[in-house]
Amino acid sequence: MTVRTNSSRHVAALERPARALVDVPGSKSITNRALLLAALADGKSTLEGALDSDDTRIFAACLNRLGIVVAHDTARARFEIAGAGGNIAVSDAELFVGNAGTAARFITAVAALGRGRLRFDGVAAMRVRPMGDLLDALVAQGAEVTFEGERGCFPFALEARGLAGGDISIDARKTSQQISALLLIAPYARKDVTLHLLGDVVSEPYVALTTAMMAAWGVSVERSSAADIRVGRGAGYRARTYRVEPDASSASYFFAAAAATGGRVGIRNLSLTSLQGDAQFVRVLERMGAAVWEEDGALFVSGPPRLHGVDVNMNEISDTAPTLAAIASCADSPVRIRGVEHMRWKETDRIEAMATELRRMGARVDVARDGLTIYPGPLTLAAVETYDDHRMAMSLAVAGLANAGVAIGDPDCVSKTFPTFWTVLEDMLAQSYEAGATAR
Repeated sequence: MTVRTNSSRHVAALERPARALVDVPGSKSITNRALLLAALADGKSTLEGALDSDDTRIFAACLNRLGIVVAHDTARARFEIAGAGGNIAVSDAELFVGNAGTAARFITAVAALGRGRLRFDGVAAMRVRPMGDLLDALVAQGAEVTFEGERGCFPFALEARGLAGGDISIDARKTSQQISALLLIAPYARKDVTLHLLGDVVSEPYVALTTAMMAAWGVSVERSSAADIRVGRGAGYRARTYRVEPDASSASYFFAAAAATGGRVGIRNLSLTSLQGDAQFVRVLERMGAAVWEEDGALFVSGPPRLHGVDVNMNEISDTAPTLAAIASCADSPVRIRGVEHMRWKETDRIEAMATELRRMGARVDVARDGLTIYPGPLTLAAVETYDDHRMAMSLAVAGLANAGVAIGDPDCVSKTFPTFWTVLEDMLAQSYEAGATAR
């Protein structure tokens, strides 16, 4: 059970195995990419099963500010977009990206295709997230950027002059969103684009997601090596109707609850063949002793009597690293999460934040530059902070379920990507208790 007070939500310990079949909303990553693809396509597109959240609303609002008409039918989880064929007609606009990292990178890139001066800003947390590498690449392509504060950060003004094309280099070590932003606009450059990725790519599956979706919208991408990606000019995206998959990152919280409580949870319409890399989080749970299978159009996880410890590089699925950290103390040996230094530049420094809050709940945690290690042991009831970070709130809720409960500060921050999280969680709990009562 979860109980809301004025400033926090109490999540009680789940006193029996989680057992449920639930629905999670559409993928944020897919929804935002589809919004951009539809905006640049020539003609009207419809997105079905799309996510309705703070991030996707911000994305749609920014497209509208750029002169691209986006209609949002929240009741039917649908967006309708009148694509502009790669033309950005607005030459003067104020664009506010809130705390939405995908919107920050993707909308900045789209704006660079136009002509004129556009001012960008975000919330305080967004003003410290990395933008410099993307902006440097756009400047090399002909844009001009004027910073109002720290170089490489919001707020700034972008003088757009279209995209020249040719060779573009980008640092791949901090965020894959900057890579995806450049790929998505590349077909509208004045000549073919070859993108050179410098350093090891973080969150590689998101780049693969981008190129797969570009292909689905009619633009092929040639990747001659891990570091070089070529996109031809001129083809342009084709308008279409597109169905968005359920969000695999959102599903991870319910899978984790099943794994940590020895229960069984399925997510409808999600598959191991998902476009989303985070669907592979269940393979980490499998290594810890859980069973994973697909049945009747749903992906299931069943937890063991007790989880086993694991040493895992989560670079490619880092959005699920806090989920794993939340249940790590339930294992029979330490859980080491590594390869996720880039989590320090998310909505908050997720490495330090998770360590701080798990320690508040009584966990023993070691912190490294690129991750953390959590040791076995039950957690105690505590009031925790979320740092205005949706993934902190949802992960710590699972930690409470699997242990002695938790009081979540600022629970509404989940609206960033999963506004119905608390409702879906209550549904899972209700099904679990009903299943337990039936078993008796």
